[in-house]
Amino acid sequence: MKYFGTAVFFVLFATAGLAAQGPESSRGFHDYSVESIDGKSIELKQYKDKVALVVNTASRCGFTDQYKELQSLYDKYKAKGFVVLGFPSNDFAMQEPGSNAEIKKFCDLNYKVKFPMFAKGKVLGPAKQPVYQFLTGGKNFGGEISWNFEKFLVNRKGQVVARFEPAVSPLDPKVTASIEGWIAASK
Repeated sequence: MKYFGTAVFFVLFATAGLAAQGPESSRGFHDYSVESIDGKSIELKQYKDKVALVVNTASRCGFTDQYKELQSLYDKYKAKGFVVLGFPSNDFAMQEPGSNAEIKKFCDLNYKVKFPMFAKGKVLGPAKQPVYQFLTGGKNFGGEISWNFEKFLVNRKGQVVARFEPAVSPLDPKVTASIEGWIAASK
């Protein structure tokens, strides 16, 4: 609760004038369908009742140990309406060369990942998957991703409400305060 005041301030600041995110203002995060790491079509609207931390991941990156922290966040807050969504990508220094099956096995064996993971895809450049076009297309938190493990916080309305650089730990107080603030604000 130490950071609750900061989180409330952040929530109020972040929502003041928050424009719709993405290139198509009529679309929100929950309007997209993506492929799961198991090859199933998943509609993101199933996460409409959750605050989501969306992360582009890689298995051979200096930040790969963040999987452990992401799983810890998921375990701590999932009962309160929070989810981590992992999107593997090979866009940065070819640090995710494996197939979806290899990525899933790696995450399970090394980090016991239980949060939803999706099919490996582009998160950078003109061929990026539509959900990442949305995440990086907004005027408040938009712009190209700088590296693996960039984090976007999406509220229950499907709006991007925060963005954290790859080097920022998922357990950093500013990340957890933001998550806690949005969970509380979204009830």
